[in-house]
Amino acid sequence: MGHSTGVRGASSSAPPPMAGAGEQGVLLATPPAAQRQVRVPGVERPVARVVLDTVVPHLDRAFDYALRPEIDRAAQPGTRVIVRFGGQEMRGWIWSRATTTSHLGPLAPVRRVVSDLPVLPDASRRLIEAVAARGAGTRADAARLAVPPRHATTEDSMRHQPPAALPTWRRPSAEGTWEAYEGGSELLADLARGGSPRAAWCALPPVEGVSASWIRCVAVAVQASLASGRGAVVLVATTDRAEAVAATMRRLLDEEDVVVLSAEHGPARRYRAFLKLLLGRARVVVGTRAAAFAPVHRLGLAVIWDDGDHRLDERHAPYLHARTVLELRSSLEGAGLILAGHSRSVEAQCLVERGWCQDLVAPRDLRRATVPRVIVPGAPELDAEGASGGARIPSLAHRLLHRALAAGPALIQVPRSGYAPVVACQSCRRAAHCAHCSGPLAMTAQGRTGCRWCARPAASWSCPNCGATALRMVRVGSARTGEELGRAFPNTPVVVSGAREGHGVLSTVDASPRLVVATPGAEPVAEGGYGAVLLLDGGALSARPELGATGEALRCWTNAAVLCAPGGTVLLLGSPDLRTSQALVRWDHAGFARQELGEREELHLPPAWRAARLDGPPRAVEALLAHARQKGYETLGPVAVAPVTAPQADREREAPAVPMSRALVRCPWEQGEELARMLRLSTRERSVRRDEAVRIELDPAFLW
Repeated sequence: MGHSTGVRGASSSAPPPMAGAGEQGVLLATPPAAQRQVRVPGVERPVARVVLDTVVPHLDRAFDYALRPEIDRAAQPGTRVIVRFGGQEMRGWIWSRATTTSHLGPLAPVRRVVSDLPVLPDASRRLIEAVAARGAGTRADAARLAVPPRHATTEDSMRHQPPAALPTWRRPSAEGTWEAYEGGSELLADLARGGSPRAAWCALPPVEGVSASWIRCVAVAVQASLASGRGAVVLVATTDRAEAVAATMRRLLDEEDVVVLSAEHGPARRYRAFLKLLLGRARVVVGTRAAAFAPVHRLGLAVIWDDGDHRLDERHAPYLHARTVLELRSSLEGAGLILAGHSRSVEAQCLVERGWCQDLVAPRDLRRATVPRVIVPGAPELDAEGASGGARIPSLAHRLLHRALAAGPALIQVPRSGYAPVVACQSCRRAAHCAHCSGPLAMTAQGRTGCRWCARPAASWSCPNCGATALRMVRVGSARTGEELGRAFPNTPVVVSGAREGHGVLSTVDASPRLVVATPGAEPVAEGGYGAVLLLDGGALSARPELGATGEALRCWTNAAVLCAPGGTVLLLGSPDLRTSQALVRWDHAGFARQELGEREELHLPPAWRAARLDGPPRAVEALLAHARQKGYETLGPVAVAPVTAPQADREREAPAVPMSRALVRCPWEQGEELARMLRLSTRERSVRRDEAVRIELDPAFLW
C-alpha cells in the first residue's frame, strides 16, 4: 500500500478527478479500472470503502482509504469515521472493506474512527441504498435519516449496561382480534411461523364484544412476530401518538421492552432508544416516520398506522413516504408488512391491485354492526328546515347536538384552524394576500389581520383590484366555530383542540357533557365515545384542487367518525363531494380507493404511474425536462410557482425574489426504476458542471 501522499481518498470504481465540466464523462461513465491488491501487515482487509456525509450529489460513491493496524478492529463496516477529502476533514461511514483497490497511487488513510459501534449494520446499508435509488437521492441523505446524532455520554453508559434477557413468547390466539377480518387468523399464523405476510388492513371501530381496538390487534400481531424470534416496527404520525401507543403496548406485552423513537425527543433520549435496538436489548419500537430505518435485529413485522397521513411523508431528501421505506424494507429483509388505517389510501390499494399484498377487511355484516350511522342531508332535508337550512350549522345539527349532550360530549370537526383563516375584499370578494410574500391573510379573534406565511401584520392593506380597504371572512376556523357554538349553547362548556390553540392538541376528554371543536388529526378520544359527531364544511375539505383531496377528506371524516359511541350518529354538512360522502355512508373505503386508482390510471397520475415533480430555476427545470423528453418520458409544464425569497438578503429591506418553475415527468409503473435512475444520473451530471440545482421528488403526494 505505502503511505499516503495525497489528501483525498480514491474512488472504488475509478480514479477521482476533481469535478469539472469537461470531466463528467470520466467521473460518471468510466468503466472500472483494474484492481490491485493492497497489503498491510496485521490487517486482513486494509481497504475501507467510505461513503462521505455530503450533500454534493456527484460524491455519492464509495472512496477507498487505507486502514492502519491500530484502528483495524474498530473500523468495521457501518462505523462512523473521519477522513481527509478535498483538503478538509469530512465525516463518513465505512460501507465495506476489501483487499483490492482500483486507485493507482497510494491511498490516504482513515484519520480516525468516531466510534467502533456499527451504527449502520448491513441491513440498514442495503435499505439506504434502496431508498436512495427509489427516490433518486444520495446515500448520505438517507443515512442522516437512519442514524440520529451521536451522544457520547449516552453511548458510554449504554456500553457498560449488562444485556437483559429477552422473553420468549408463544403463538397468540386470533380470538377477539384478528378473527373479525377475512384472512386475519391466517396472517397471524403466518407471522408466528416466521413468514412475511403483507396486507392492507381497514380496521373497524372498537366495539366491546364485537371488535377490538387497532392497538390491541397490532399488539397481538407483534406478539406473533416475537413468537417467531423476530422484532417489530410500528409507525404512527406524531410523537404524542407514539407515546400513547407504546404505553398501551407495554401493558399488553408486559414482559417486552417497547421503545419510542422520535426526532422530537432530545439527543440523549433519542440516541438511547436507537442504541437499545442496535445492541439487541430491545426488539419492538414505536416511532414516527424516521423510525422506519430503526435497526431492529431480525425484523419480522412492520406496521404503519393511518398511512395516508401527510405527516408520514418525509420533508427532507430523498422525500420518500414512510410507507415506501417500509415496502422496500419488507422486501429486503423478508419481513411482514401491514398498511393499516380506518380508511384505505390509494397507494395501499394500488399494492393490493398489483397482488403485492392482500386485502384485509371485515365482512359487510360486521361492518354494519360496528360503524356509526352516517347522515348526509341533501337539498330536500335542508329545505325542510326553512331559513336555517342554508346556514353553516342548520337547526337539524343543533337538535342532534342537544340530544347528544344529554348523555355526554359531542365532537365538531372543522377543516381549518384559527378564527378566520381566509379573508377577502369586502367590495369585490377577491381573496386577500400579503403584499410582501403573497401569502394568504387571516383574521384573529381580536380583529387583527396578518399573513399566515410570514406573520407580518396587514393593518394598512388595500385591495389591488378595486382599492377597497375593508375585509370580510370567507372561511371560518375552529376558534370562531367554538365562539359561535358557545353562544348557541350558553350553559355548555366548549373546548377547542388544535395545534394553534394555547393549550395545544387534547388527547382525551372525560364523559361529561361538552362540545369539543377540533381540526382533523386533533380530535381527542372521549371516555365512552361521543354521542354525536358533526363534520362541518365538507365541501371545503373534499373540493380542494389537489391530487388526493377527496381521499384525504374521507380519511379525516372517517377518523372522526370512529370516535362516535356505539349507537351514535355522524352528520356531514357543507356540500361535500357526493362520491366521497357516499363512500363514508356505505363505509366502503376499499371500493372508493379502487375507483380513485382507476381514474388516476386513466390520467397517468401516481400511484398508478410513476411521476417526478421538478422544482427549481426556470432554465434548470427546462433543461431537465428536455432531457426527459429525449428519453421518451411524458412531461407536463413547466409552470411558474410562487417565488422564493433569497435567504441571504437583508431582512430589513425587501428581499429579491428568485423565480421558480415546476414540472412533472411521468412514466408507466414498469419504467419507474429507469426514471429514477435517469434523474439520479442527471442530478450528478448537473452537480459536476455546477449547474443550478433542481429539487426532485418521486411520487409526490401533492403535484401542484
